[in-house]
Amino acid sequence: MDTKTALVAAALTLIENEGEAHFSTRAVCDIAKVKAPTLYHHFQSADGLLSAAIAEAFEQFLSSKRSAIQSADPVAALIEGWDNYVGFAAARPRLYAAMMARFLSGADLPAAREGQAMLRHRIAQIEAAGRLAIAPEAAVQVVWASANSAALLFLSATLQLGVGIGTPDPATVIRLRDGAVRAVCTSLSPE
Repeated sequence: MDTKTALVAAALTLIENEGEAHFSTRAVCDIAKVKAPTLYHHFQSADGLLSAAIAEAFEQFLSSKRSAIQSADPVAALIEGWDNYVGFAAARPRLYAAMMARFLSGADLPAAREGQAMLRHRIAQIEAAGRLAIAPEAAVQVVWASANSAALLFLSATLQLGVGIGTPDPATVIRLRDGAVRAVCTSLSPE
């Protein structure tokens, strides 16, 4: 692994273990076993490294999503994609929180744009199959909101221990998913 890749991997490890609030170049350098000038040679600033790490996290997320979607049926593929999205947030909550913070702050993240395009494409496939119950943009919003609501349950359980929400009930997560799918689709299986 080259030094630049090692620094990004170290930054991702730090974010996943400690969260973005505890991100520091010193800690990254310790994990990567390099000196600060090496980090600044490759990334110019802590924010440059953090941006590269978040971009890599979105790439990992997108790669996971591509391999998770196996079904040729667009509704089943939508469900697989939703499950993958929520599963990523559940498995990597600190990283997901950092990713969403960057995304919501308006950072230019090509992999995030591609993920949104994948959702729009899936909704267009459902519409082409005559199985879309609402306007395409409304369907995108319902699916996006429901996946993020489920993801937020996992973030709250992991990152806000004093809130008392607890570990999400799998049945609740499934109800969120299935409710969204029923809201946007006229039929859950091909005719």
